[in-house]
Amino acid sequence: MSIAKADYIEGMAKGMAVLESFDTERQRLNATLAAQRAGITRAAARRHLLTLAHLGYLETDGSYFWLAPKVLRFSGSYLASARLPRVVQPTLDRLAAQTGESFSAVVLEGDAAVIVARSGAARMLAYGMHLGARLPAHATSTGRVLLAAKARSEFNAWLKGRELPRLTARTTVDAARFRELIEAVRQRDYCLSSEEHELGVLALAVPLRNMQGQTVAALNVVTTAQRPPRSLETVLLPLLLEAARELRALL
Repeated sequence: MSIAKADYIEGMAKGMAVLESFDTERQRLNATLAAQRAGITRAAARRHLLTLAHLGYLETDGSYFWLAPKVLRFSGSYLASARLPRVVQPTLDRLAAQTGESFSAVVLEGDAAVIVARSGAARMLAYGMHLGARLPAHATSTGRVLLAAKARSEFNAWLKGRELPRLTARTTVDAARFRELIEAVRQRDYCLSSEEHELGVLALAVPLRNMQGQTVAALNVVTTAQRPPRSLETVLLPLLLEAARELRALL
């Protein structure tokens, strides 16, 4: 969404940039690191860090800052009020109870596939598969499904100049090869990812579309690499496709 310059609050944007600077790579930041990550001056970063700490969103030892539990208010409010998680949760739980596998609903945000709902009854197999987790879109089945849903011009803009980090020995990092994979996902309308995000983990995803045909999320199942990949397509894929058809009228 674009807005008029007069409506843009630069201070708020900088404060959010500082807050978003905290991630799994850097759980604790000082003013210098926060400035580098947020793209602002050290002095500005220090003021934003102190303000966020004063408001209760950060904790500090006087030099370094880290996220406080209060930031969970944002995710909690989203999960409580957003329609998508509430609509898909019963389906995820049913699929998990039926198969014993782990199912999730995921949306795309920038370069990350973000889990907005997940089955509560199945075992957790992959690292970081929790609500709100941000997984690299290029290396996940859900991320590829959501990228394939973009218009080709939008996907080309997303990929242009982007580095695709190698997470395992099987991660696709070559841009030309990745483009071919996304085109294959468009043709098949599903994606099977084998140990590209985490060794020992397989994932299968299909798009979740609304009645207008727009892809609003991806539905996936995560299982162990001990399960033959062929069985994902013969046993689990039909379940995912049927669930996506059932959910379409509700999205």
